[in-house]
Amino acid sequence: MFGIGNAAPHLFAIFGGIGTTELLIIGFIILILFGSRLPSVMRSLGQGVTEFKKGVQGIEDEKDERTSEKV
Repeated sequence: MFGIGNAAPHLFAIFGGIGTTELLIIGFIILILFGSRLPSVMRSLGQGVTEFKKGVQGIEDEKDERTSEKV
């Protein structure tokens, strides 16, 4: 009933029935509007993800230190 063939139509259900062609057109318009700023936006996004990962790693390290001190 819920096989692989049935999963594909529900993939973009969050977009309210927007098809692949419409998504490509929207992506192309966004690329035209923000094309010159896109590299700097992606660079900032990458730096943000890196800082987030460092923060999560720091929390995990502190948690590991606490558990090793208790043992």
